[in-house]
Amino acid sequence: MEDKEVRRFIPKTPSIAITTIPISPNPIDNTNSESIPEIANQTVIVNTSNKSNNTVTQTRSGRKVSKPHQVLVNLTHSVKIMAYAAATLSVVGSLFVTPLLMLILCIIFLASIGKSLGVRRLYVKILLMIFEYGRVNIEAQLKHRVIYDESDEDEGYSEETTSPDKPPVTTQENINCNGNDKSKNGYLPQQNGNTVISRDDKLILVPEPPQQKSETKVDDSKLSDDENNKLDIIVENKGDFHLSNCFDFIKAGVESIIEDQVTSRFQTEELKNWNLLTRTNTHYEFISWKLTVIWMCGFFIRYFFFLPLRVFICFFGVMWLTLCTGLVGYIPNSAFKQRLNRYVSIMCFGVLSGALSSVITYHNPENRPKNGICVANHTSPIDVLVLMCDNCYSLIGQSHGGFLGILQRALARASPHIWFERSEVRDRHSVTNRLKEHVSNPENPPILIFPEGTCINNTSVMQFKKGSFEVGSVIYPVAIKYDPKFGDAFWNSSRYSMMQYLYMMMTSWAIVCDVWYLPPMHKEENESAIDFANRVKGVVAKQGGLVDLIWDGQLKRTKAKKEWREWQQEEFSKRLKLE
Repeated sequence: MEDKEVRRFIPKTPSIAITTIPISPNPIDNTNSESIPEIANQTVIVNTSNKSNNTVTQTRSGRKVSKPHQVLVNLTHSVKIMAYAAATLSVVGSLFVTPLLMLILCIIFLASIGKSLGVRRLYVKILLMIFEYGRVNIEAQLKHRVIYDESDEDEGYSEETTSPDKPPVTTQENINCNGNDKSKNGYLPQQNGNTVISRDDKLILVPEPPQQKSETKVDDSKLSDDENNKLDIIVENKGDFHLSNCFDFIKAGVESIIEDQVTSRFQTEELKNWNLLTRTNTHYEFISWKLTVIWMCGFFIRYFFFLPLRVFICFFGVMWLTLCTGLVGYIPNSAFKQRLNRYVSIMCFGVLSGALSSVITYHNPENRPKNGICVANHTSPIDVLVLMCDNCYSLIGQSHGGFLGILQRALARASPHIWFERSEVRDRHSVTNRLKEHVSNPENPPILIFPEGTCINNTSVMQFKKGSFEVGSVIYPVAIKYDPKFGDAFWNSSRYSMMQYLYMMMTSWAIVCDVWYLPPMHKEENESAIDFANRVKGVVAKQGGLVDLIWDGQLKRTKAKKEWREWQQEEFSKRLKLE
């Protein structure tokens, strides 16, 4: 009785016998003769329990094997596959990681000595040849389509369409990047590809009335016949109103509705030729099979080779900048720290420029800022990187979070920068005092300021704020001009975030730009800060081949001032001679 009670609590386990069964081929059964040698002299697990669920199963080769044995076989195959995968990854890693590390070390070394192997410039030249081939191919296809339509619809071929045999005529005005006098007040015909309307100078809408230095009498001998006729009509009809008096204002208003001078400066710059990017044109990648192959190869190179490599270089560059500036921050203030900070700054930003395949050409290095205030036109946050690759600057601006915040905190450890909170933006007096305090110390590096206060699409220069010109320090103007064929550097902050913008930059071909250091400028006697700012702005626009606009860039966020409308009404009343 006691033995039975004990047996009730003892778990029943299936008994498994492991035996080695030699199996010889059966000469009678010829159907499985090929599969029999596979299981010869193998260990077979035989379940001796009475449970039907642990019975043996038949394999694909015809032999009968138990379920535990099948699990063991599957596990063995999985281990082998994982081993093969690990070996493959190790081989691939050794093939790619080693060259990548060598590339990073090469970039750091070249950036530390300020030299270049010329690989990027060779890469840019190859891209130019590819773009030219694409332009010829596109024009040939368009010409073929026009001829085909002409045969069907009996329409003439436009003489303005260029052919691959006859390249488009370019004059010195179109290719001159050093500025010209025709860019005054926003009238630069077909220079930047964004002009739709060709305006005349009969009526130019300006935000503020021009300051007349002295009243001069009109010399009738210098006027043309049309101007003399208009002057006679105004004198004869003094005090009378005619509907034709407001035609110029109506024309200017319609032109502004179609294309004004402000909103078009915050859109992507149009290209004359396609640069094999669908973000600039989505109609050419399938115009011919040759262009399709080139576009697909470029897509693969940009997204599967350049993008991972540039992301890695950017990550490494940020970490390297944070580490180096942190170490420099522990050094006491001295002349050695200033020299070391300049060397570290140029080296770290040189590494970061590799993340964008930047090709930067600096002109007139003898005018490089040494102290005081450096002002430049503003296209994107990359402007700071472009200038910091050649010189050390102190920066002024609003404190940010995220990626920009990391860079701001890293830079603030090594050199004096002026970061202010959002609540201090409207306190102009506080910001001006901090600016004067920085400039008064000759040991501080020059402070970099973008007086426009917003990013412009690299086609024009808008109103310079007068704050930085009231300090009374020497001003070093700098003109920056990007080449949009390789990548659009303009940051449309109202449409793209910072990370989206960096993603677009890293998937572009390259960032190619020219930087001109202009001679230092001083404020003249009896010259207001506004006049000084406009004079500097004109020099920057002329050197960079940009359109000189007098409009405030903040108009993209705010409405026009009431005083501007009242002044236009006053000018209209003067034209009517009613006062």
